[in-house]
Amino acid sequence: MLIDKNCSACRGDSPPLGQQELANVLAELPGWSLEYVDGVAQLVQTYKFRNFLQALAFTQAVGALAEEYGHHPALLTEWGKVKVSWWTHKIRGLHENDAIMAAKTGQLFSARFAPDKS
Repeated sequence: MLIDKNCSACRGDSPPLGQQELANVLAELPGWSLEYVDGVAQLVQTYKFRNFLQALAFTQAVGALAEEYGHHPALLTEWGKVKVSWWTHKIRGLHENDAIMAAKTGQLFSARFAPDKS
């Protein structure tokens, strides 16, 4: 399972995930979708909150998680929502690290920020 894995160092010549790997990853990541931005595949999910302060707290928690693993997403924080996008800049695509971090982001939300937890 992705949630049980840790990120590994990714080199510039690491291959991006193939189509079957992407399908497997998406099957394990409920709520996440595949988006292409400037031709680069990204794993994306938007999380909803009751207000800006909750969205900001989640943004900060994802930032701390990213620092812990040395792998960083794009975060767009707005009133009541946070869009999280994972991809690997070095390879201009998706690496297993992105899927691992998406799983960890989902776990963080479920454990600390889901509506029944607030």
